[in-house]
Amino acid sequence: MNLALEAPLLLPLTALLPLTAILLVAQANPYQTLVLRGILGAVASLVYALLGAADVALTEALVGTLLSTTLYAVALRSSMVLRVGVATCSVPGPPPEALLVELRSWLDPLHLRLELFSPTDPDLHAVLEPAAHSGCYTLRLGSRQLLERLALLPGAGRWRAAGHRLERIEIEELPK
Repeated sequence: MNLALEAPLLLPLTALLPLTAILLVAQANPYQTLVLRGILGAVASLVYALLGAADVALTEALVGTLLSTTLYAVALRSSMVLRVGVATCSVPGPPPEALLVELRSWLDPLHLRLELFSPTDPDLHAVLEPAAHSGCYTLRLGSRQLLERLALLPGAGRWRAAGHRLERIEIEELPK
């Protein structure tokens, strides 16, 4: 292999490695991070192949790119969720669809999915409780950090303007 002949192709590709890595680290959206990780692995595989290390290129493609990206996608899918127990003490039935749409749009900037459960589910992050006869709800969160992050989002203002409340709940108070 003659590096002088390969240099015009190799230099731009190797320049993509640190550029992609910087973009990967600076990215706030976990789903875009997933895509960038795949791109980083594919570029690294291509560089290894151009340098004549076919075994390393194949290993990077299969393990570094395919396997790690798949495992990251599975972990992301299972962890980026807010599990909310819906209490129905004074208002029968589930919360209105408009309320759920508002909650989902509020969680979008944090890339969280909203999943509703019975208030007795053991792995809840929050409880949504209806106020007696007012049509308003209180979202009680078990994580102080999540409460602070949600309170800074524009959705918090809309939530409070609609008469709903956002509170902290001690982890021990979440239904078990």
